[in-house]
Amino acid sequence: MSEATGLSRRRVGNASVSGSPSEPSSSTFTSHAGSAFAGGNKIAYDPRDLERDDEEAKAGGKAPRLTLMEEVLLLGLKDRQGYLSFWNDNISYALRGCILVELALRRRIAVHKDPNRRRFPLSERLVEVIDDRQTGETILDETLRMMKAQETERMSINSWIDLLSGETWNVLKIGYQLKQVRERLAKGLVDKGVLRTEKRNFLLFDMATHPVADLRVKDAVVARVVSLLTAGTSAVPPAALDAPGIQMRALRAACLACAAYAASVLDNAFARLGYDEREAAFARCDDILAEFAVWPFGSTPSGAATKKREGTRIAMGSSGNGGREAVLGLLAEVRKELVGGDEDTGCELVAGVLEVLSKLDSLL
Repeated sequence: MSEATGLSRRRVGNASVSGSPSEPSSSTFTSHAGSAFAGGNKIAYDPRDLERDDEEAKAGGKAPRLTLMEEVLLLGLKDRQGYLSFWNDNISYALRGCILVELALRRRIAVHKDPNRRRFPLSERLVEVIDDRQTGETILDETLRMMKAQETERMSINSWIDLLSGETWNVLKIGYQLKQVRERLAKGLVDKGVLRTEKRNFLLFDMATHPVADLRVKDAVVARVVSLLTAGTSAVPPAALDAPGIQMRALRAACLACAAYAASVLDNAFARLGYDEREAAFARCDDILAEFAVWPFGSTPSGAATKKREGTRIAMGSSGNGGREAVLGLLAEVRKELVGGDEDTGCELVAGVLEVLSKLDSLL
């Protein structure tokens, strides 16, 4: 039949004569080294994937889409106009502090492990680089390189924030200043699709502005801050935390609220709240900052400042210990994220930065 139709069976030269059709010879397969094709003996992979998995395991989760600095900047930007308030003097200094917090949360820097460090104030303890791998964020990597180059002469938390802000009289240290941080963060948000770039005329000059292009991203950040600061129970509401799997979710929520408070951008997040709700939210944020600006977290003594905050809250008609209970719930969640408990030097650095930010008004 095959001869009548002009079809013929092709004979395979390497085929085994004695082998059965159901058991083809191994010599008929082609080896695809370094690939995932059938019959290959190797699988291609990117070594950076293994490094990323190791980094996520060390940090307790994956890095968020937006950094802490970008979220604070996003809270301060006007949605349609695309620029910050001209009267905000705090945000530049606060953003430099957020850079240190973000590096500490990503387990890149920490307080130097010196047994005698507890004799010094929290903000005067020295900073060391524990992992100099790049993060993929330009500003973070630039700061990390400067800190690594300064390892022979370590500097304190307060000194690094001052140097990054340009607040120094030492001409030899002026090169450590990070310039155009707000503009660079805004351009990073443009690359991530959150903002867009426009040119706006301000009578005497033109200025690039960055209106919000994706309102869902900003609304999500606002919702997390508002949920944390208006919670009516001791438990931390799930809406106040980032997506599951993100590293240090509870501590990030506390740092975002405290950094936004120090940067004077919380007013934008509270735009839809009534007067009493706004005052209660500010009082709650003040409580959180007081509990997290010390190390170990939550070791604030019940002194006159605490009694003053409780008296203010009672005068506003709210519960005298409601805010304190909510902070204790947040503290419990954060303690679960610590590595080594009170010996977590990375979180100790976070507390030192928050202590500096808590005194921002007096510094400026």
